[in-house]
Amino acid sequence: MSVLNVNKSNFNLVKNSDKPVLLDFYADWCGPCRMVSPLVDEIAEGNPQYLVGKINIDNEPELAQAFGVLSIPTLVVMKEGKVVEQSVGAKPRAQILAMLQG
Repeated sequence: MSVLNVNKSNFNLVKNSDKPVLLDFYADWCGPCRMVSPLVDEIAEGNPQYLVGKINIDNEPELAQAFGVLSIPTLVVMKEGKVVEQSVGAKPRAQILAMLQG
């Protein structure tokens, strides 16, 4: 499954997902975000059991604020509409997958 570009209009679809959700809060100008982005893409492609979305904080400041995003990249895992884990900074693929499985 490919990565979903998440915005205010489709956020309820994400929030109400039956699958665990990984959200990547990023900005195009952010170096560490560019390191994490291909890993998030790989996880989306290879793990159809997860819903993976990216949120550009420059385009969606309200969503970033709602999740308390102060630094990027911020990775958020949601299950049943609730945040179960949140992590700031670049992470290797294994750590991102561990967040989803935890």
